[in-house]
Amino acid sequence: MTENSTRLDHVVLWVRDPVASATFYETAVGLTPLRLTDFVAGQVSFPSVRVNEETILDLAPLTMAESMTMLPGAPESAGHPVNHVCLSLSSEAFDALRARLHAHEVPVSEISHDSYGARGLARRSFYFRDPDGNVFEVRHYA
Repeated sequence: MTENSTRLDHVVLWVRDPVASATFYETAVGLTPLRLTDFVAGQVSFPSVRVNEETILDLAPLTMAESMTMLPGAPESAGHPVNHVCLSLSSEAFDALRARLHAHEVPVSEISHDSYGARGLARRSFYFRDPDGNVFEVRHYA
């Protein structure tokens, strides 16, 4: 991949409680929180969690929607206009995440096979919801 190629940088999720959401993503999903201490100290507007070296999820408080005047219709978007976000993992990380979600009593869907995605057919995939109802698909290709 080159520096000028198109990549997914971040996804903003509306959440009720950014601290609780960051904790969920850290403990149940295994993502590293970013700027959480700064958020708690009131120094930044929202925390994030790292998906990989290039991509983060921003955990924006629902209360922030009304102040987002640079985005027309921001308050109306503070629901769930995105169907789901898909994370692609290795086979081992897929199994580890599913086990971690079960350990945290997070309901998960049945495993489906051969779902089409960005890299062709994924061998296995499943879905779960975060505490705010955002839907995630998890898959692996090989």
